Amino acid sequence: MNGDSYALRKPSLISRALKRAIVGIYRQQGWKAVGTPPPSGRYVLVAAPHTSNWDFVYFLGLVNELRIDAQFMAKDSLFRWPMGGFMRDMGGISIDRSARRNVVEAMIAEFARRDRFVLTIAPEGTRSKVAQWRTGFYNIAVGSGVPIVVGLMDYGTRTGGLGPTIMPTGDYKADMLKIAEVYRSVTPRHPERGITDFTELMDG
Repeated sequence: MNGDSYALRKPSLISRALKRAIVGIYRQQGWKAVGTPPPSGRYVLVAAPHTSNWDFVYFLGLVNELRIDAQFMAKDSLFRWPMGGFMRDMGGISIDRSARRNVVEAMIAEFARRDRFVLTIAPEGTRSKVAQWRTGFYNIAVGSGVPIVVGLMDYGTRTGGLGPTIMPTGDYKADMLKIAEVYRSVTPRHPERGITDFTELMDG
């Protein structure tokens, strides 16, 4: 792996224009950003609930308003032409879902070599309904010794941004109990696709 593989790029002119348009949509929809980023600048940002393509639009608007240089992991098929360049310019990291262990190890190594790194992960891994979250985000945080910041996107109140900061203890079930409590009151764009039984999150 090249040491600069996941470095933030200088966006192209087209990417900057697309981002301005997306941020404009975000503002027109009346969203409000909340929360303060941890001063260390090194953390895993949980992006949930994730039930719609619109989540990405509002995610870009929220991190722009909060002035967070966030990078995010997404499936490799999203990085093909014509959107591949834009995804990378916005901080996207292409991942092969069949090599999850290698992805976790690569992200731990990335945290080790960088003074500042905000890694956004949607633990559902899909916009479809799931019973459990994937545990990669937690394993990366534990392996890197960095906190988990609970990201919010509440369509009920059009409020999004940063919730509590949780330092993982290594006790997955205990830590997930704290995270689940935050999401109980958050309304996704498609509630029928969201997790309704939060006890299942703790079975990872």
